[in-house]
Formats: sequence, C-alpha cells, structure tokens
Amino acid sequence: MSQRQVLQVFEQYQRARTQFVQTVAELATRPQNIETLQNAGVMALLRPLLLDVVPNIQQTAALALGRLANYNDDLAEAVVKGDILPQLVYSLAEQNRFYKKAAAFVLRAVGKHSPQLAQAIVDCGALDTLVICLEDFDPGVKEAASWALGYIARHNAELSQAVVDAGAIPLLVLCIQEPEIALRRIAASALSDVSKHSPELAQTVVDAGAIAHLAQMILNPDAKLKRQVLSALSQIAKHSVDLAEMVVEAEIFPVVLTCLKDSDEYVKKNAATLIREIARHTPELSQLIVNAGGVAAVIDCVGCCKGNIRLPGIMMLGYVAAHSENLAMAVIISKGVPQLAVCLSEEPEDHIKAAAAWSLGQIGRHTPEHARAVAVANVLPVLLSLYMASESAEDLQVKTKKALKNILQKCTHLPALEPLLHDAPPNILKHVVGQFSKVLPHDSKARRLFVTSGGLKKVQEIKAEAGSLLQEYINTINNCYPEEIVRYYSPGYSEALLERVENYQPVL
Repeated sequence: MSQRQVLQVFEQYQRARTQFVQTVAELATRPQNIETLQNAGVMALLRPLLLDVVPNIQQTAALALGRLANYNDDLAEAVVKGDILPQLVYSLAEQNRFYKKAAAFVLRAVGKHSPQLAQAIVDCGALDTLVICLEDFDPGVKEAASWALGYIARHNAELSQAVVDAGAIPLLVLCIQEPEIALRRIAASALSDVSKHSPELAQTVVDAGAIAHLAQMILNPDAKLKRQVLSALSQIAKHSVDLAEMVVEAEIFPVVLTCLKDSDEYVKKNAATLIREIARHTPELSQLIVNAGGVAAVIDCVGCCKGNIRLPGIMMLGYVAAHSENLAMAVIISKGVPQLAVCLSEEPEDHIKAAAAWSLGQIGRHTPEHARAVAVANVLPVLLSLYMASESAEDLQVKTKKALKNILQKCTHLPALEPLLHDAPPNILKHVVGQFSKVLPHDSKARRLFVTSGGLKKVQEIKAEAGSLLQEYINTINNCYPEEIVRYYSPGYSEALLERVENYQPVL
C-alpha cells in the first residue's frame, strides 16, 4: 500500500469520526432520539473520542456527552459509571478554550440532577479545575465554569461548602464585575446558590465583598441580570438580622422599589422577595421599608400581578404587620387590606390564598381598629367559607382558621360578625358569640339592632354544653335583655304560645 493510500485511509477515518460525533451531537438536541442513542451504547463510543488527536473531535464529543447527560439523570449516571469524568477533568486543565467550555458543560449537565451526581463531580477533583477556569482569559470559559459550580452548590450546604473550600467565591465576585453581561448573570446566580443554604455560607459571600457589587447592579437594564442580583441579595438577607442589615446598608432603598414596576415578572417577584426577607427580621427593618415607601410599592405590585409572582409581596405585608400595631396600621393606611382581600377571593391556588389569609390575620390581630379594617373588607365570610370547604388544602384550612380566630378575638364591629352567627361551626362560633358578649352590655343601639336583625333569635338556637365557655357567652348576651324578650326568641316559644291560646278559656 502506497503512502498516499495510507494517508487516504487516515483521512477517511478522521472524516468518519468527525461525522460521527457531529451527527450524535445533532441528534442529542432532540428528545425523541435520546433513548435510541442510549440503547445503541453511544456513551462508550464517545468516551475514547474525548482524547482524540483532533481538537474539534474532542470538543464535539464533549458537547454530545453534555447534551445527553443534560437530558435525564440516567444518562448523567451513565457518564459517571462510564468513567468519563476523570478524563474530562484531566483534559479540562490541558486543552483549549473550546474544549474547556464543552467539558464544563458536561460537568454542569451531570451535576444538576442530584446531590449524588454533583458529589461524584466533587470526588473526581473537578472543583479545583473549574476554579482555575474562573481565571481563564476567555469570558465563555469563566461563564461555563461559573455555571457548573452554581449547579453543584445549589443542592445542599455540604456541596456549597466544597465550592467555597475550593476558593471559588472571590473569583465569582470578580466575575460579577466583568463587562460581559452573560458572565455576570451566571456568576450572580452561582453566588445566590452558595448563599442560600446557611448563614455561614452567606457570610463567606459577604466577606468576599459581593454585596456592594450586587447592589450596584440593581438598576442594570438587563432583566435576566437583575433577576439573579435580586435573588442573590435575598438569599444573603434571609438568614439573620446582621446579614439583612448589611444588605440594607448597601443603599438598596429606595432603588430596589423601582424593580417592583419592572416589565419582567420575575424581576418583580425577586424584588418583592428581597423586601420580604428584610422585613421579616425586625420592626426596625420593617419601619425602614415603610419610611422608604416600600409598603405602598409592594401593594401596587401585588395589585398588578397574578399567581406566584404576587406571593412574596402578599407575605411581605404579613411580616410587616406582624411586628407591631403601628406597622400593621401602615399596611391598612396604604390600602393593603382590600388588595389582600382580592387575592383571597380571586387566586385559584390554595397556597396563595393561605398566604393572603395569614397576612390578613397578622393585620387584624392587634386592636379592634385593626380588626374592623379587615372586617369591613368583607374578609370574614370568605375566610370562613375557605375554612369549611372540603376541597381546601389542609394548610389553607389551618391558616384560615388561625386568621379567623386572630381577627375575631379583636373585632367589635358587630355588622361584620353577624353573618357568621348563621354559618360558623362551633369552634369558630364561640369566638363570634364571645365578641357579642363583650360589646352588647355597653351599647344600647347594638342591643336593639341585634334583636331586629335576628341575631338574638339565632343565639337562642345555639346548642351549647352546660358550663362551657360558649354557654357563658350566651348567658351574658341574654342578661342584656328583659327575660320575656329572651323567652320570646327562644325555640319553641311560638308553639307554647299557641298551646296557651288553644287551652285558654275565655271569660264569657
């Protein structure tokens, strides 16, 4: 065989390898092909091509593996079991930028599925190599490495700690200062994934100087970057008062409030989440938000959103109101109650209704004035019907019951209480009757109205156990009226009267 023929054979072999990896990489983009590729044993065929002498074949083989591993955890596990990871990690340190991006993509695709698969990446020594990639001159390599590290860190505190121990955090903080917008997004996302698990991990991110740089990006015009920045600040602020105060000290107010009006729904949601995480810690932090106009801004945001986007805002109002009478009144003055009442009635999802019920309970539980503000919004019958509905989720029933008790124990606005006399089950009824027993002895107008509206008659129909708290309340109410009036409205009184008429012998 001549030299020319030998070269031709090698050329054909190279072309065949190139065509094979390119075809597999292309086929792997379509879900309907995945099972066929898996059954054909494509993993084992791609593995040796990761060390091919032709760089383009190496990169395309890595890309094909990444696409397969990205599809489901079975294929990701096949990458681990096929002993492909050590090969990737070895090549990651040695090869060009195109290969590094492809290899980091495989690591990310494997690590995203479960803590076990992410641990397999850590165990094969990938973190140190990925951290080195964060210092690469190519922004695409940094981005791919940041993405892989974030996907590993998001699973649990142990994996996050492994990312921290590998020295990733200071480099990720440098990445959020780079000019490339895509890199900044992914690096901010990775910092969010590390911060979320514990105060200690969040503190590590803070110590690397992340807060100041994140805060500067709140008003960046790129919506996807804003989402990640707001998420990272939320994950830091949620853990403790100290961390929340550090976020506030970066002067995020009032600028963060503009994000509540953003055209991007998830920017709105993440901004409301950040405000919620700060508000929940202390009355002082909540007051700071009120002073900045944050409560009114969140109420407006809740009003113009739907579904899960409005959930953090709903909860934020509850957290603010829970702290004190004055803060709850700030929510009332900003017209938060009607907006929460709309959420309670309109939202189809039980967990959102439950959040609205909880927040209304936090507003109404302070004083009669607070309870009245909630009651006049016609919230009580809605809470009661949700509590009694058999199709309501257990959490919704628990939250509505608690909210009803909180509001009823302070409510002295009798017109709002009266409909509940007719519909409430015994465990709620005792709180309703209890409020009447507190108000009626001191209010002659209310006593008269209670008779004419049928309230007194309804109270007489209640079957209470002798000596029970409910019976005591009924006795207190009855003592507000002449005995003959109480008797007149008692069940069976009209029959007794008729019987007396029948038995009466007129004097002729």
